[in-house]
Amino acid sequence: MRSKPKVLFLCTQNSARSQMAEALMRHMYGDRFDVFSAGTNPGVVNPYAIRAMQELGVDMSSHRSKSVDEFMDQDFDYVVTVCDNARKNCPFFPGKNVIHRAFRDPAAAKGTKEEVMAVFRQIRDEIQSWLKEQFGQ
Repeated sequence: MRSKPKVLFLCTQNSARSQMAEALMRHMYGDRFDVFSAGTNPGVVNPYAIRAMQELGVDMSSHRSKSVDEFMDQDFDYVVTVCDNARKNCPFFPGKNVIHRAFRDPAAAKGTKEEVMAVFRQIRDEIQSWLKEQFGQ
């Protein structure tokens, strides 16, 4: 039996966009893809990202930020950069489908907690729509 295609989502800190992409992809298409995420300069998973995903019934509370170095010896069918910085600083993964789709960084949002949360919801929804277009067939 052929294994499922492997997808790696990359952003800078692996704290918001790539984490939400990983969780959404696993939630929507985990039966068809093995999904991972990492960062070029990992930090910590953003609490707003966790909350935004909980609103969709997707639990990201056990996720941790991971370095791209953890995945250097693995083969991926798709490497998806979700920010321009990761695209520029991403190590080369030979012979794979490299996809770039920059999403605005929700962690850069300013304002009240509710205003920041609204930005995380917007980016989450943009990622979800894009995943449906890109991988939903």
